[in-house]
Amino acid sequence: MYIVIAIIVFGILIASHELGHFTVAKLCGVKVNEFAIGMGPTLLKKQGKETLYSWRLLPIGGFCAMEGEDEDTGDPRAFSSQPKWKKLIILAAGATMNFLFGLLVVVILFANSQGFVGNTVTELADGFPYGGQQGIMAGDEIYAVNGHRIHYSSDFTTFMALDGDGVIDLTVRRDGQKLKFENFELKRHEYNDNGVTNLRYGLTFNLIPATLGSKLTYSWRETTNFVRLIWISLGQIVTGQVGLKDMSGVVGIVSTVNDVGNAAESVRSGLWSVTYLFAFIAVNLAVMNMLPIPALDGGRIFLMIVTAILEKIVGHKIDPKYEGYIHTAGLILLLGLMAVIMVSDVVKIFHG
Repeated sequence: MYIVIAIIVFGILIASHELGHFTVAKLCGVKVNEFAIGMGPTLLKKQGKETLYSWRLLPIGGFCAMEGEDEDTGDPRAFSSQPKWKKLIILAAGATMNFLFGLLVVVILFANSQGFVGNTVTELADGFPYGGQQGIMAGDEIYAVNGHRIHYSSDFTTFMALDGDGVIDLTVRRDGQKLKFENFELKRHEYNDNGVTNLRYGLTFNLIPATLGSKLTYSWRETTNFVRLIWISLGQIVTGQVGLKDMSGVVGIVSTVNDVGNAAESVRSGLWSVTYLFAFIAVNLAVMNMLPIPALDGGRIFLMIVTAILEKIVGHKIDPKYEGYIHTAGLILLLGLMAVIMVSDVVKIFHG
């Protein structure tokens, strides 16, 4: 069931991304030759008044093919004929739509929440070893962990887990002042809670009532927190902390979705977890598409800016076909990487 859901939702995510490009392009008066969901051979197609709408075999992408995207066709409605501000909003529209889709899903998921756990310490566990004036005190607001802003207890738990060794740069807000404790030790210990021993940090945080405002605020911060975590992951890739074996493509994500759904205690909780995961994936698509990599939207925006600077320097317009060559090469490399990751995903599935 969850595999089917994953495939359907992937289609929705791709459709929403391309719909962003399509809608803004149409609003800007740009001619769209084809609007496609999926890649590869065409399964279904319908010719509209101006645009060909198609459904393709491979659920690994899609496209909104605009007239004159990579070359000057002489058509005044071509993408290449538009002013740069129009090009910018058209290119950014897909990622924006993915982000808004993820935000909407998060808002829906937390619409019935009864409350949220904040970042103000209301109580310290008996035997808590890190208290006092040079440590944590009841009433302190945990403001930042290793420079990462903390808004809720879930943020605190996330960034403590990312730290790993329990020695952090901790910032608290106490009596209106920010206090920073560098190389502060804060580790999990066993604490007795009403006769039950739990391994935890020993902090109890405040409860925030669930109002319309607090629900919207929590949803916004949860969604933007996805962006923070994605940037951290990208940093780990750049520094070599994460390798190919840790990366996943469509096959790996579908497998993960299936595992998450089946691990849940009930179908309802499984659907909730899977939906939350797809909100994260939607935001991930938004961030990844805005990276300055050829063939991606961010790469097109980056090259558009570079081209504008070069045109100012050389004093004449640069033929769009050269930018097209770069994006074509980037697309080939990107598809090659996707193929390698897909093979890696399949190997991981069959070999654990």
